[in-house]
Amino acid sequence: MEIDLALIGMEKGRQYETIITTNDCENVKNAAPIGVLYAGEDKILNRIFKGSHTLNNIISQGEFVVNITHNPKLFTSSTIGNLPQDYFSEDNSLKCADAYFKCEVISLKEAVTQSDPIRKTNAAMIIKSKVTHLIIKKPTKAINRGFSYVIDSLINLTRFDKVGEDKKEEYLKRFKEANRVVTKVGYTEDMKAMSEIKKELIKKGYEP
Repeated sequence: MEIDLALIGMEKGRQYETIITTNDCENVKNAAPIGVLYAGEDKILNRIFKGSHTLNNIISQGEFVVNITHNPKLFTSSTIGNLPQDYFSEDNSLKCADAYFKCEVISLKEAVTQSDPIRKTNAAMIIKSKVTHLIIKKPTKAINRGFSYVIDSLINLTRFDKVGEDKKEEYLKRFKEANRVVTKVGYTEDMKAMSEIKKELIKKGYEP
């Protein structure tokens, strides 16, 4: 069956914010916010730190579900704890997800980069998976956080001339981090917008 993740707004080479749901050998279900990189066609990549329930379940079960939602409470609750079991459907998806797709693991590879918060050898694993089923409950698009960083940077830009040097320095630091994230995960349009914001900051005499 041909899977088209473009139906939920996903573009090859871009990263999206999702909630991945898994279960263990006793069928206890778990949810965790995890980024998904769309590798094209029916393939995705995830990078997950070792020691997490999600990674342990994926290794043991060889499958998982990627849930698409814009519900901030779900992202928060699944970050600071686990969702109640009645939030899950029998197929391990979230009942209130706008869409979801099921994945089967193709390969697991140990990996770590210098940008890791935990710079330890073999601290994370790259998981390559094949999407086997896509279920769309209502029209939706997967979240790409690049646009949010553009908006945040624009808000700071409008305030730039109204604040003191300490606050300006803070805004510049936030812009640098935003630009790093947008360059990594955002769309071309997001990157162009950040480039325009950078030009404006340079005009003001600052080098972000």
